[in-house]
Amino acid sequence: MTATALESQLVIGAILFILGMIGFLTRRNLILIMLSAELMLHGVSINLTAFSRYHGNPQGDVFTIFVLTIAACEAGLALAMILSLYQRRKSLDVNLWGKLGEEDLPVFTAPPAPQAPVTPDPNLDLPHLTPAGRMPKTPTGTHART
Repeated sequence: MTATALESQLVIGAILFILGMIGFLTRRNLILIMLSAELMLHGVSINLTAFSRYHGNPQGDVFTIFVLTIAACEAGLALAMILSLYQRRKSLDVNLWGKLGEEDLPVFTAPPAPQAPVTPDPNLDLPHLTPAGRMPKTPTGTHART
């Protein structure tokens, strides 16, 4: 395999990966998100086989078979979950995915807004921190025992 053929395969793999990433990040339909993830995996697989042929090492091909097997398993699980979601909500919107849950579970409520920070009264006589090595001054002017 020549370097030109390697570059062209790497470019095709990169294009597939980028298109998959754009689809994964911009789509709201669960099936399109899953297909975009598959497109990214295939882009990586093309790069693995290209490097495998370029270096004459079959490890890239073996790893590609492993990636394709994992992708097939992931597609099966994802389609089952998407079908389950569609049966419950009658929509494939990804925002509904976050609202899945059982009705008897407690509803998460946001914690109360933080209070404004308390500013110390400058007139209040509190001990002040001193640089290391010196004893801090106390309000009464006595030194603390160590």
